Amino acid sequence: MKISRALGALVIVAAALLVAPGAASATTVAPKLVIGEDFPDPEVDQFGSTFYAYSTSSGHGRTPYATASAPTGPWTIRGDALPTKPSWAGSGGFWAPDVSQRADGKYLMYFTGPSVATGRMCIGAALSSSPTGPFTPTSSQPLVCNAGEGGDIDPSSFVDGSSRYLLYKNDGNAIGQPAIIWLQPVAADGVTFTGGRVELLRNNQASEQGVIEAPRLVKRPSQYVLFYSAGVYTTGNYQTSYAVSGSLAGPYTRAYRPLLTTASLNNAVNGPGGEDISGSYIFFHGHLSTGGRGMYVASLGWANDYPVVRGSRVRYEGERGTLNDCVVRTGAANASQGAVAAKIDNADSWVQLSVFAPVAGSYTVYIGYAAGYGDAQHILTVNGGAAQVVNYPDHGWDNWTQVPVNVTLQAGFNTVRLQHLTKWAEIDYVEVA
Repeated sequence: MKISRALGALVIVAAALLVAPGAASATTVAPKLVIGEDFPDPEVDQFGSTFYAYSTSSGHGRTPYATASAPTGPWTIRGDALPTKPSWAGSGGFWAPDVSQRADGKYLMYFTGPSVATGRMCIGAALSSSPTGPFTPTSSQPLVCNAGEGGDIDPSSFVDGSSRYLLYKNDGNAIGQPAIIWLQPVAADGVTFTGGRVELLRNNQASEQGVIEAPRLVKRPSQYVLFYSAGVYTTGNYQTSYAVSGSLAGPYTRAYRPLLTTASLNNAVNGPGGEDISGSYIFFHGHLSTGGRGMYVASLGWANDYPVVRGSRVRYEGERGTLNDCVVRTGAANASQGAVAAKIDNADSWVQLSVFAPVAGSYTVYIGYAAGYGDAQHILTVNGGAAQVVNYPDHGWDNWTQVPVNVTLQAGFNTVRLQHLTKWAEIDYVEVA
């Protein structure tokens, strides 16, 4: 080793001992359980200074609603917003309501109910002068009801400029057919169709287990983002994902990885799904150990118009970062996307990644690595600040293992650098929760 590099290494070791106060004890913030009883498929809106949440049927009524003064609560379940069912509906639960305010000031509720005529779940509409209800059905017939496609469920409203739309899914998975998310243009009243529906997305991924549902559409400056749930809702495999498009009608491209899974949330929520977006927060349900599905909330941010949720891991590939005095090794066995950052062997060798935080605060960085010639160490810095030593126990080359490091991030993009300290380790990826 050259003398200059040896001296440099000593300087780095000294700097590594200067860990920022509190940095080692900071941990990622998990989604918050704000309604700890059965409140599935939450739909959340702010009307005036009050937040309103509506849910699928439970012991609190056909369409329970809750209120809060802030997204994080405290939330109080108030009663049933749809106390009288429509004449077309039979016995059974009502699913996934959606409430929005029309231009005339009235509140419009979409809901899913059991159709007597078809024996399938169908979509209806109801009106009220108040977000608390009571909502009165607008018709003696469902708004959307096609038994041949398995029925229709999970309605949601979307307004794009002066145009209004109804999103929903046909329940094809109930009869062995494709589950498809549809976009239906409607008039300002929300119940008069103004053209043919457009297919946005259909189930075609193994991880979706034949099901996509719960569509929510958000318009960002550069693209449309279609959130949806996938998988079997009764299991921990239920998840939330998204797809993006430069135009409203698509085509939509799925995210490489789901946005929320039980694993990505470090098992803090079981089966996260039935999502809704309200401002800088995402709401969703998860299975409770006491039974039912409770309502959770987490901070939502936008990294170049792609959603990032605090508490859910986002992966950044090491080989795609900025590399100094090290190389990309392709064909790495069992590595994420088959490539890693390698030969991080010298005092001036480092891998630098730009990672995103929805809000400022505590996060956990999970580093995927392999070390094969003894325990290794890197120096981790965030935004050029105080350093931490990262220890990599030797588990063998191409045996990719994770090590967690707690950090403090600023809102927005942050620079995370991993620099050589001792021995040798390769970097597969960094995940930030």
